[in-house]
Amino acid sequence: MKHVLITGGSSGIGLELVRIFYKDGFKVSFTYRSGQKAANELIDELSAEPQQPNTIKPEAFFWDAADKKSLDELFNQITAPVDILINNAGLGTATVKKITTDEYEQDRLLMQVNAVSPLWLIRKVLPAMKERSGTIVNVSSVGGGITQFPNFTTADGMSKSAVAFMTRQLAAEFSFDPVNVFAVCPGAVETPMFGASTLDHLSADDRKNLINRLPGQRLIEPSEIAVIIRWLCRPEAVSMRGAVIDASLGLGSNPGALFTK
Repeated sequence: MKHVLITGGSSGIGLELVRIFYKDGFKVSFTYRSGQKAANELIDELSAEPQQPNTIKPEAFFWDAADKKSLDELFNQITAPVDILINNAGLGTATVKKITTDEYEQDRLLMQVNAVSPLWLIRKVLPAMKERSGTIVNVSSVGGGITQFPNFTTADGMSKSAVAFMTRQLAAEFSFDPVNVFAVCPGAVETPMFGASTLDHLSADDRKNLINRLPGQRLIEPSEIAVIIRWLCRPEAVSMRGAVIDASLGLGSNPGALFTK
């Protein structure tokens, strides 16, 4: 049974990833930082469903991506080798402000959580992956990973751009290793993070107007991104090794749509 580790698995895209990999028969480990209640509820939900033979109950682990000590503690608890790593946890322009009001500390946290911690996680799982084979999927963003938007802080976009570069760099380094690495850059996904950064402070009319300016005139569902990531973890995706995928419903191709319609 293959083992998948999903960071930030208690909400949004991560939650849908936990569901899809569990239903596909994987051993699923996932992390949370502030969503312990949601993580436990998700485990209870999945455990209550009819199970396939040899199904293993998902496990949730606390992990603070800003703390190196927390990373070591995480891997002291995760004993099985990781076959698939999905670096999904992250901070955004709005969510980092809930942690600190200091702009310099916000910059540090955005770079640490979004860019440095995925690299550190990869270092932890890489030795076993090189022996057994493995897949790494890094979740970036259309903002930074594909293009740029003026309403988000510079450090936010820099950190997401760093994830895209890291993906290409590691793909080059792994050219002769049995490790596939990809990045997915979602756009306007209906998640708590996008809500905090863009939608939550809008009136109903302003929310409707913003969505109508998006290519496709709708938000992306978290499950849509989860399906893309799941496919990248299949053998058929091997030829796309190193790809940084624009999964923004066209926003990456036309970022000015938000400001011109």
